[in-house]
Amino acid sequence: MRDDPIVAEVRAIRDEFAAQCGYDMKEIFRNLREQQAKSGLKYVHYPGRWVASSEDVRASETTSAGRSPNRRRATSP
Repeated sequence: MRDDPIVAEVRAIRDEFAAQCGYDMKEIFRNLREQQAKSGLKYVHYPGRWVASSEDVRASETTSAGRSPNRRRATSP
């Protein structure tokens, strides 16, 4: 498999940005949200998705009862 120069460029830019934020995920997302706010553009925000708890996964492996009432809603960042 040969190296793709576009992929290499994107990865280099991503690494540079992460380094500027100290590789801290909270800082990276804070920085991105700040850039969004400054851009003046309208961004789409989707509602959180339902995420199965580990108990639901174990229960679904043993039954086929469908969606469990113990599912919880994922929080948006």
